[in-house]
Amino acid sequence: MRIKHFIAALLLLAVSLNLNAQSGIPWSAERAKQWYAQHPWINGANFIPSNAVNQLEMWQAETFDPQTIDRELGWAESLGFNTMRVYLHSLAYKQDPSGFKGRIGRYLDIAERHHIKTIFVFFDDCWNKVGFVGKQPAPLPGIHNSGWLQDPGDPAHKETENFPALEKYVKDVMSYFAKDKRILLWDLYNEPGNSGKLESSLPLLSKVFEWARSANTDQPITAGLWRWDFEKLNAFQIANSDIITYHNYEAPEWHKRVLMLLETHDRPLICTEYMARTKNSTFENTMPMLKEQKVGAINWGLVAGKTNTIYAWDTPLKDGSQPKDWFHDIFWPDGRIYRSAETDLIKKLNNK
Repeated sequence: MRIKHFIAALLLLAVSLNLNAQSGIPWSAERAKQWYAQHPWINGANFIPSNAVNQLEMWQAETFDPQTIDRELGWAESLGFNTMRVYLHSLAYKQDPSGFKGRIGRYLDIAERHHIKTIFVFFDDCWNKVGFVGKQPAPLPGIHNSGWLQDPGDPAHKETENFPALEKYVKDVMSYFAKDKRILLWDLYNEPGNSGKLESSLPLLSKVFEWARSANTDQPITAGLWRWDFEKLNAFQIANSDIITYHNYEAPEWHKRVLMLLETHDRPLICTEYMARTKNSTFENTMPMLKEQKVGAINWGLVAGKTNTIYAWDTPLKDGSQPKDWFHDIFWPDGRIYRSAETDLIKKLNNK
C-alpha cells in the first residue's frame, strides 16, 4: 500500500506541474517564499478547547468559552508553540454572522496575548454528515471525534443551491479579517474527498478558492493534501495553493519521501496534521525532521477533552477507559503534561 501511495504521489507531481490554476492566480513562488521567511519556524497544534465536542460547541454564543481558551493557549505558549490551526463552521455563522465574527475577533485577541498566530479552516469532509445548531451531543465514551462535524455536510457539499450562502460566509469572514496580521493563513477545505465523497467535493473546492481569491486577503490561502491516490483533487490543490500544506501520520521514513516530492514545487511547506503515537508518528521522530527541513509542524492536538482524540480512529474503547498510549494530545484537561519527555523536546526545539 505504501508503494502504491508513493507511485500515486509521483503521478500527482507530474500532473500538477502541468496544471494551470483554475480559480484565480496563486501567489508566485517568490512571494510565497518571502512571506514564509518573515515568520519564525511555524509550529503548534490543531486546537479546540477541551470542553467542546465539535466546532459548533466552540463557536456558538452559548458555549463559546474565552476563559478555557485563554488557559489552554497559555499551556501552548509555555511550549513555545506559535501557531494554532482552528476549525470554523458555517452553521455558527448562519446562526449569527455578526456575533460569529465578533467571537473570532475575541479568539484572536486571546491568541495574540499568547504570541500565537492562527490558521483558520473553513470546510471539512470528516466525520458526522449533518450538523445542527443548538445544544451539541455528549461525546460517546472512548470513540475518537464522535461529535465532530463535516461542513457543509453530506449531501449538502454537492448541492449547488447551497453555494450562494456558503459564498457569502467565506467572502464575509475573509474580507472582514483580510488585513489581520493575527491570522497566519486560510486553510479553505480540510481533507476534501474524505468520508467516501471522493471527487464529488471538487466543485465546492474549486468554488471556495474562487471566493477566497476575490476577498483579496493579505494572508495566503491553501487546502492541504492528505491522500496520495486522490490524483485530481491533489493536483487542483497544489496548483491553486499559495503555500503547500499537507497531512502525514506515517512513520518518518515515509513522511520524508513525501517531503522530497513536495519540495520539488519550490514553495514553502507546512504539515498541518501529524503525530499519532500508535502509528509511529511521534514528536521525537518527526518534529526534529520537520524543523531541519524548514517545514512547519502542526500536530493534532493540544488538550485531551470532549473530542476524545486520545483514542485512535480505528480502535475505540467503548468503556471509556484510558488507552495504553494516547493517540493524540499533549495535556490533560487540568494542565498536567501527558509525557514530559515530549514537552521537553518541544521546548528545546523552540529554544524555551
